Amino acid sequence: MTPALRTQSLSKEWGSFKANNDVTLAFAPGARHALIGPNGAGKTTFINLLTGALLPTAGEVFLGDENITALPQDARVKRGMTRTFQINTLFPGLTVLESVVLAICEREGRAGVWHRTVAQQRAAADEAGALLESLHLTAERNATTRSLAYGKQRLIEIALALATRPRILLLDEPAAGIPAGESAELFGVIAALPREVTIVFIEHDMDLVFRFAERITVLVAGRVLIEGTPAEIAADKRVKEVYLGEAERG
Repeated sequence: MTPALRTQSLSKEWGSFKANNDVTLAFAPGARHALIGPNGAGKTTFINLLTGALLPTAGEVFLGDENITALPQDARVKRGMTRTFQINTLFPGLTVLESVVLAICEREGRAGVWHRTVAQQRAAADEAGALLESLHLTAERNATTRSLAYGKQRLIEIALALATRPRILLLDEPAAGIPAGESAELFGVIAALPREVTIVFIEHDMDLVFRFAERITVLVAGRVLIEGTPAEIAADKRVKEVYLGEAERG
């Protein structure tokens, strides 16, 4: 089976510092794949290389069979790769529904007319409403995004990402700053997304990682230390020493 997304010998250097060093990974279609590792391991740099926010020093990125290494970020989005960030970037003065309608209009090349009333954008509004329902956000559809709790704002950011109809969804610490109870709810919604969407996520909360990831890659000093199932990662002595061991000693 052709991977939904893969890298071949991907590297990023700044002078003598190697943020990513010869990273070769493949993500299966429909995967729920976590990237973990200590601070400075190169996780966010790797996501930036996947999305085109950074260009690699060496190596290649493939979306399906297509080599997208040289493509800019917007071209990758149009091919189905979307990301969220550690700090959410929403439209604070718009309602939740308006925000998602805007994202849908942008996808369809009609962003210039998004400001017409929602009634005039009926197809986009219907799609946005269905998306919000799937994310358990129907009750918040008419609230402004700035008025919502942070956990709900993270869900809205995911709604905006899904409005692009991605094949690949990249999540950079989606639970960052969210209370424990809300973060579990957030990941429950993420896990329930359609299998047509391949999900790759960075997360520091190991409880969430081992609960929701089906495969895990551990990065250390810019390199892949190990990849495997949650059970394989939890049992690996090297992982315990460089990352999980701190929790055990605590």
